[in-house]
Amino acid sequence: MPGTCVIGLQWGDEAKGKLVDILTENHNVVARYQGGANAGHTVVSDGETWKLSLIPSGILRDNVTCVVTGGVVLDPASAIREIDMLESRGVRVTDKLRLSDRAHVVFPWHVIEDGILNGSLSSGESIGTTGRGIGPCYRDKVGRSLAIRLGDLYRSDFRSTFNHIIEVKRRFLEASQPAGSNVIELDGDKIFDQYQGYAERLRDYVGETTNYLLDSVESGKPVLFEGAQGALLDIDHGTFPFVTSSNSSGVGVSSGSGVPGRWITRTIGVLKAYSTRVGGGPLPTEQDNNVGKHLQQRGNEFGTVTQRPRRCGWFDAVATRYSARLSGADELAVMLLDVLAELDEVKICTGYRINGTVVDQFPSQIDDLKNAEPIYEILPGWQEDLTGARNESDLPANAIGYIDRIGELLSRPVTIVSVGPDREQTIFRTDRTKPAPCPPNTQQERATV
Repeated sequence: MPGTCVIGLQWGDEAKGKLVDILTENHNVVARYQGGANAGHTVVSDGETWKLSLIPSGILRDNVTCVVTGGVVLDPASAIREIDMLESRGVRVTDKLRLSDRAHVVFPWHVIEDGILNGSLSSGESIGTTGRGIGPCYRDKVGRSLAIRLGDLYRSDFRSTFNHIIEVKRRFLEASQPAGSNVIELDGDKIFDQYQGYAERLRDYVGETTNYLLDSVESGKPVLFEGAQGALLDIDHGTFPFVTSSNSSGVGVSSGSGVPGRWITRTIGVLKAYSTRVGGGPLPTEQDNNVGKHLQQRGNEFGTVTQRPRRCGWFDAVATRYSARLSGADELAVMLLDVLAELDEVKICTGYRINGTVVDQFPSQIDDLKNAEPIYEILPGWQEDLTGARNESDLPANAIGYIDRIGELLSRPVTIVSVGPDREQTIFRTDRTKPAPCPPNTQQERATV
């Protein structure tokens, strides 16, 4: 069966882009199935760094078709910038990229609405969107009457549809503005002409993608499905309301791509060797101390898209076990293991204490997660630099013990280990069919911190 899916199991930024780039070598098609230009995938190859938001990471490989499906909300300007960047650096995009005519389009009013609606919650916290109009575009998609899909830009009656929508948006923005503030103007003629220009630039890439993907899997072509953000940011199953606006867990693959789950036979759950989060929302294992600074600096933990610093903490097995089950992960890829070097000890959260009760299930309510006190298992660290490791035998015993303990706690084998950003800094553990037991003398007494 041809379908492989790569899904981040945390709050995003798990280094999925690197893994997709590597796995693309064995696939004919790479499909991005949700999210928008709020995603940021970084790939390093032969000393060059590539940063992508909309176009699948597989575009860096030859003889691969990259598909942006109808589950994605598309900012045409961002897509054009990425195409121009890739071609200016010698990467061929023509004949390799397909954009779904079903993908909904992000317009300037969505960005403005994002700024207005991304205020503080009743708790005083901000939801923490990237401000790129993704949420409002998804809202219009669900609302239907004010939605514009990429294929609509090529319809002969698009101008009348556009005029109706922009007039509604003008009234909405006028009513939404705080008293005394300047009224935001939407220049309809300018926006219309701008988007007609975008449509012309993208014309050769736009078409039907659902049948293309179904034809691909039914004919036996290997297809790689690339997720964006992380499973814990899933709109329905994540840490609501501090989530993204799409189904970023495994449950979103079929709805976004149009390919039934029966065709997806391998799901790789991608996780960092520690936890990070950008913006608001609870992070139970967060370390606002020297450990957190160590992780942030060594891991270069700053957003690919926004450059916002990421909050850092110990690995949370409770949250990640939940997202692995939710996403149907068959195996695990542990990324950025090298960042944990030079720590005397490393910790894994194996349970929460919530209002005096110890639980090992991820809570559904945000208030419970905010009150969760992590219960840690302490393992010995390692001082060795791992960035030069190319085989498992190059890793110190304590590092192997750590990744095996993660696999044991998540009940899934760790088959891939990353020790740096480059393609070559990847270790494949092909003999792992089940999680190995934790090596003797690595598990220490539980400690609540």
